[in-house]
Amino acid sequence: MEPRSYKGDQKNGIMEGTGEYTFPTETTYVGEMKDGMFHGKGVMNFPNGSKYEATWEKGLAKQGTLTFADGLVFQDNDWAYCDGYDRRFYSERCNGLRPAGESQLTDSHPPHVIPEGCYDCGDGFYYPSNRIVKTYTGYFLRTADDREHDWIVRTCRKAWDEIVGHDADI
Repeated sequence: MEPRSYKGDQKNGIMEGTGEYTFPTETTYVGEMKDGMFHGKGVMNFPNGSKYEATWEKGLAKQGTLTFADGLVFQDNDWAYCDGYDRRFYSERCNGLRPAGESQLTDSHPPHVIPEGCYDCGDGFYYPSNRIVKTYTGYFLRTADDREHDWIVRTCRKAWDEIVGHDADI
């Protein structure tokens, strides 16, 4: 994992003005800094292509917009995506459904190949043996707590096949 880095304006060796801060996860912040913190307008760019454009105060985002890698913009109110009535992926809503017999398992097509014993949790692979989530390119993202672990194991795509449902031989 690469160490964090900063390129930009400084005052007395502290981030001040405009610059680009890169986290060990390859996430970057590009924007205004003050007293060594994100302060003013800035964009957080994530390795998966998503971005968060926000106004920051003393390192905290005060108001912003999250845009997913596929162009979907998150809305706090009146969220009409994946609402229980329409379960299509955003790319299917924009580009139409795939032909019969050609399933689309994830929003990206073809889907990522999941490492043995792991899960695809949407922003990377989950390794249940150590509860680590890594980006699709192998960089550390986070350690899953009990709640996230249970959700991933219950709902996410696995690297292995399981027989579920009716078995005519029983």
